[in-house]
Amino acid sequence: MKDLSKGKESRLILRFATPMVLGNVFHQLYNVVDSIIVGNYIGKEALAAVGASFPILFTLISFIIGITIGSTVIIAQYFGAKDMDNVRKAIDTLYIFLFFASIFISIVGILASDHIFRLIRMPEEVIPQASLYLKIYLGGLLLFFGFNGTSAILRGLGDSRTPLYFMIIATITNILFDLLFVVVFKWGIAGAATATVAAQGGAFLTAIIYLNRTHPVINLSWRKLYFIRSVFYKNLRIGLPVGLQQAFVALGMLAMFWLVNPFGTETVAAYAVVFRIDSFAAMPAMNFANALATFVGQNLGANKPYRVRSGLWATFRMTSLIAIVMSAITLLFSTPIMSLFTNDAEVIRIGAQYIKIVSPFYIIFTTMFVVGGVMRGAGDTLVPMIITFFALWIIRIPVCYFLSLEYGATGIWWGIPLAWISGMILSYLYYLTGKWKTKTVITQDT
Repeated sequence: MKDLSKGKESRLILRFATPMVLGNVFHQLYNVVDSIIVGNYIGKEALAAVGASFPILFTLISFIIGITIGSTVIIAQYFGAKDMDNVRKAIDTLYIFLFFASIFISIVGILASDHIFRLIRMPEEVIPQASLYLKIYLGGLLLFFGFNGTSAILRGLGDSRTPLYFMIIATITNILFDLLFVVVFKWGIAGAATATVAAQGGAFLTAIIYLNRTHPVINLSWRKLYFIRSVFYKNLRIGLPVGLQQAFVALGMLAMFWLVNPFGTETVAAYAVVFRIDSFAAMPAMNFANALATFVGQNLGANKPYRVRSGLWATFRMTSLIAIVMSAITLLFSTPIMSLFTNDAEVIRIGAQYIKIVSPFYIIFTTMFVVGGVMRGAGDTLVPMIITFFALWIIRIPVCYFLSLEYGATGIWWGIPLAWISGMILSYLYYLTGKWKTKTVITQDT
């Protein structure tokens, strides 16, 4: 556990964020390897299927992700206030909620998957593989939630290194299983999904065994867990807007595929690849924003709000440099990067075109994420939810739709950075108001 309320802000955030970034590098790595193996050993239809499954999965779990983020904020603030009794109550409550939520979502998702793919106009030749992949993934959702919930708890406690170690285990295991199930056993798309579920499950079970034996706070035993309604209501107050925000993002992803799908399997496959690339490029900004949220939560919990501004600017400087480097790499190597995933010339051409249009704007969404991290750490999640809704559903989707009527898929690509710009401006303007400072869980003496 790490107290982030003492010490130089930039050093603390960098040290806390670095294991998170590395952990997500490994997380994105096994997603990327998954796509590379699928694209090269199964085909472009399978590549499109894997890519199209993600936004549906994210839509189904987005609300739960929000509650988990709410728990991270609450744990960070209680930990900053040295209230360990409430820290333990928050952990117990989160585990119980995740268990029942995962069962419910798995059943609903498995039953509705085929209908959802047709609703977003997925090409018919892709639906069977996409549906099979999604159903297998949803069958292991309990393990996914368990692993990610445990990682979120540890981050709230200031521990970003332990989740990294277990993510490395998951990544290596997933790659090995991918090669075994897809390349050797030739299980096709089912092998890719099974490999991911097995890797997540192995990492979760390993983490729980280790933490039960070594961690002073986390001790997962179903007979000793207690659901505390008052703590859960606080989770809802913070997590519900975040969950809705994540749902807006997830539904926005589905809407993007709804726009892209009519342009054919090649365009869907290309978009599935560049979606992975964008996710990889966004990863440092998202992780530094999460680190900043924990930093802000602990410092506000410790009644040190004066450290927040310096933490924000330190994070902005670091993430901006990373964003510029990511933009340069993807621009210079757009075609070779696409060639890693497929040898289909048309898929490569479409993907390279997308990269050249969108990647110069990576610094914009970096700024948007980082500013949002401050508000999340303070417990102010309602206004960021409204900003996300506006940027996605008032700007991105309509602009992409109307531009696609005139310019085809290229018009869709241009609508994406326009939405980022609007979200960044609105987020920063709200930050300047300072109203987010009044939303903390901990009541401070004045």
